[in-house]
Amino acid sequence: MKSTFKKLLPFAVVGVLSGATTVGVQQYLSSDSTSSDQSYFTKSTNASFVGMNSAAVGDDFVKAAKTTVPAVVTIKNYQSRATSRASEQDLFDFFFGDPFGGRGQQRQRQQQQAPDNMPSGLGSGVIISPDGYIISNNHVVAGANKLEVVLSNKKSYIATLVGTDPNTDISLLKIEEKGLPYLNFANSDNVEVGQWVLAVGNPLGLNSTVTAGIISAKGRGIGILGSQGKATNPIESFIQTDAAINPGNSGGALVNVNGDLIGINSAISSTNGYYQGYGFAVPANLARKIIEDIKKFGIVQRGFLGVTTLDLSNDQLVASYNRDQKANLKAGSGMYVTGFSENSGAEDGGIKKGDIITKIDTYNITDFADLSAAIGSKRPGDKVQVTYLRNGKENVTTVTLKDQKGGTSTRTKADLSVSEKIGAEFEPLNERFKTDYGLNSGVVAKNVSEGSEMAKIGVVDNYIVIEINGKPVNSQKDVEKILESYKGNVQVKFVDDYGRIYTKGFKMPN
Repeated sequence: MKSTFKKLLPFAVVGVLSGATTVGVQQYLSSDSTSSDQSYFTKSTNASFVGMNSAAVGDDFVKAAKTTVPAVVTIKNYQSRATSRASEQDLFDFFFGDPFGGRGQQRQRQQQQAPDNMPSGLGSGVIISPDGYIISNNHVVAGANKLEVVLSNKKSYIATLVGTDPNTDISLLKIEEKGLPYLNFANSDNVEVGQWVLAVGNPLGLNSTVTAGIISAKGRGIGILGSQGKATNPIESFIQTDAAINPGNSGGALVNVNGDLIGINSAISSTNGYYQGYGFAVPANLARKIIEDIKKFGIVQRGFLGVTTLDLSNDQLVASYNRDQKANLKAGSGMYVTGFSENSGAEDGGIKKGDIITKIDTYNITDFADLSAAIGSKRPGDKVQVTYLRNGKENVTTVTLKDQKGGTSTRTKADLSVSEKIGAEFEPLNERFKTDYGLNSGVVAKNVSEGSEMAKIGVVDNYIVIEINGKPVNSQKDVEKILESYKGNVQVKFVDDYGRIYTKGFKMPN
């Protein structure tokens, strides 16, 4: 047995990590409707688990590796060198520390002077159809003005970004090729803690690397998507694995011993930015739903229960709620309803404040990650059975999920508002501010979405937009009036935090 494990656990060669490598990382600080296009998303029908005592486990690893490696690609993210990358560098140093011993600023200057044919970041992706659809992470492709895909056989392609979803950290790319090797989606609801898995990707620039481990937990919410400020309604219910995952693995495959895709590797939990035993993958069922939405509708269809809740499994949150509300709730299991959004489907279904949600359909709800996953895989108009406790008595009701505007039907890109198309909302600038800074017009950008048109030109939250297409703007309505039926290039004049004025542009999305 010892010799078998030695064969299964080869030593890792650790390279030097480029400062531009893209990967999602959580750093623990000291403070504690089915798509009609089924051909691209074939589910595995012959899944089986391999136990620790299986005599053929080594052979199964070889089989899975041979199936998976040809379908996992390298993704190179190219970004404009003309703009400052200070904010990206700060983010990198926050999550990874400065491995260059205080030479971070020098390294940043070198990066800014690097030639345009050098990628700003490296990640992984998984081919999911023979005609070139590739799934990866949103953070792997974020900010790119060119995406290059390199197959395991070293053939290179320029990819088209079909769509992204920061809320799940999933993206969809397309290359023009046929007859490609690809992976099938397995039913990730059926995976079990203790099950053997392989992680396949390109960590630290080491192409086509395969590592083995087990599923060490399910339904993990680690707070990474919301904490980085890029997801407005994050869905986190990660598969946790101890298969070695390092920077560069992001977007790669987590597969079972048959080589079926059960997750997309996305993050690690680490104090130094490298593997310390905990990796996290987006479950295949959730990833598949996001990809199907992007392919069919052009945007992600997100259904909402319409409640604000308290996670009773979190002792600290319960204690804080009791203190603030002068309540006497007990920590335990389930989601305590504290309020409702406007046009709430849950409220329409008879749920009241103080109810404790314990089940959605057949899925037990013990914490926020469970609720997030159960609802996050649904679309507006879907009906769910909600089991809840009221005064200790179990009740069941049917709830029709709605979108954030209260609608119950699916939407396409043509149905999006101006703010949704350009990826930002706007608030009026008060007159005192205009006077103090000598401005005759202006709106404050809010909720700027990562990867949106506004984000691509450098606008972030709290920047002031003065003019659009040469016309002054003073309200959200002004922006909508100018761009509502507009087609062509959009010119935006805006002010940053330091009072510097820029004029940049983008092509108005259809």
